[in-house]
Amino acid sequence: MNTETTTNRRSLAKCRYWLAVVPALLAIGYSGVVTADATRPEQLIDAGEVFLEQAVSDYLQRSNIDGRHEIQINRLDPRLRLPLCGQPLTTTLESPAEPIGRVTLRVRCDSDAPWTVFVPGQVRLYREVVIANRPLKRDNLVSHADVILAERDVGLLNQGYLTALTQAIGKKLTRPLSPDQVLAPFHVQLADVIRKGDQVVISARSGGISVKMPGEALSDGTLGKQIRVRNQRSNRVIKARVIGPGQVEVAM
Repeated sequence: MNTETTTNRRSLAKCRYWLAVVPALLAIGYSGVVTADATRPEQLIDAGEVFLEQAVSDYLQRSNIDGRHEIQINRLDPRLRLPLCGQPLTTTLESPAEPIGRVTLRVRCDSDAPWTVFVPGQVRLYREVVIANRPLKRDNLVSHADVILAERDVGLLNQGYLTALTQAIGKKLTRPLSPDQVLAPFHVQLADVIRKGDQVVISARSGGISVKMPGEALSDGTLGKQIRVRNQRSNRVIKARVIGPGQVEVAM
């Protein structure tokens, strides 16, 4: 077989390939030619930005959230060509439930030749959150020197976050933390104000009568928790609620 024949066959095969592929691309809205009767990707981006700006503002106001946000619509394929819409484009949030983090918008044309396209985007919401100011060990009680507030994109904080120093200070760490690490709610828990073996004052109230007696804690306890204590006068073991350091209360 000579070279010229082989070349001609390859050229013919390529022609047949493109004759089959081009109509398929045109059918799903792709074209290499910009026409006046097409909806351009830039129009979809503009519609997405306008919708997200309003949606995020409404969400922040509704949720009483103080923070700043940035909106970005991901780049669309420049070959995307959709029929020109005779009606204003309708944009809705496809996912997630709230316009934070990675989002997908549904842009729809409701004209005589309707179409729908999904547009990806990103909403970054920056808030001041509690972070570790230095290396912290597990079971440490968090002090004012241990934590500070810093701005972070909370859309990336899937495990949650704290927005006030008072949510962490005085509590016990459940695990070690590194400097600049964001504190999630599960990183802290109420600290024990009474430890097993502590001497406590047992208070019992009924109407205007209040009785106090010495006792011994038989288990650790956080504020508001019920623990077992021994009445040192009667030697009876009772349940009492922790009301403060060294203080428990029983119902009468």
